[in-house]
Order: sequence, then structure tokens, then C-alpha cells
Amino acid sequence: MPTDIEIIKRLLLTLFLSGLIGLERQVHKRDAGLRTHILVALGSALIMLTSLYVFDIYKDVVSLDPVRIASGVVTGIGFLGAGTIIRSSDGVRGLTTAASLWVAAAIGLAVGVGFNKVAIYATILVLIVLGVFRHVEGSITKEGKNGI
Repeated sequence: MPTDIEIIKRLLLTLFLSGLIGLERQVHKRDAGLRTHILVALGSALIMLTSLYVFDIYKDVVSLDPVRIASGVVTGIGFLGAGTIIRSSDGVRGLTTAASLWVAAAIGLAVGVGFNKVAIYATILVLIVLGVFRHVEGSITKEGKNGI
């Protein structure tokens, strides 16, 4: 079981990493922004830490799978993500925000279990997808509209 200091470090890392993703969403004026992403990821990290704690307490008493709670997070975050998706006559909006919430939850789970390097790498990749690929998408769409 992680020490209190390690738990605080994990929660702070979760706050920082998910804050980066949330900030990107906030800058682009999406409904689920900074605070939403941080809360989703912190909740996921806390759930994973709780799962590890319960496993540690009962490991000699009963057979437990600490990952089972994580699967509940993945399922539950779908409900929150669905709330960000809006369908209109113009198409569907909010899919990227829903996906970013889902990946923020996964990052929180990773940090909660101590998989810090992977969480950091994943955050960098998410920021690349949200930032850099936005421009690539815009270029492709712009070229497509010009008949090129």
C-alpha cells in the first residue's frame, strides 16, 4: 500500500495531468473544461487508490481483484461523456470532449495505481491529439472545401 506522501503525490500528479487536458478544452470554450477534467481524473485516481487499499486490507481474507473497480469507472464515465454529446441538424458535437473525459479518467486510474510514467506519456499524447491534430484536421477540411 502506498504511503500517505505517495498518495498525495499521486493525487497532485493527477490534478496536474488532467488539468493540462482540461485547460486545452477550456481554452477552446468546451463545456467540459478545466474543473470537469480534474474532477473526473481525481475521482478515478481516488477510486483506484481505494481499490488498492481494500485489496491490501482483505488480501489474506478473501480473493479480490483490485481492477474490478476500475472497470466500473470506465463504464460510469460513459454516462458523463454521453452528457457532453449533442446531436443537431448540423451534426454531432461533443465527441472529442467526451473522449477527453474518458481518457482523463484512464489517466486518473493509471496514476492511482502508480503507473505514473505511462500517465505522463498518455497526457502528452492527448495534448498532441487535441492541439496539433486540431490544426491537421483544419487543414484537411479547408483543403477539402477548396476542392483540393
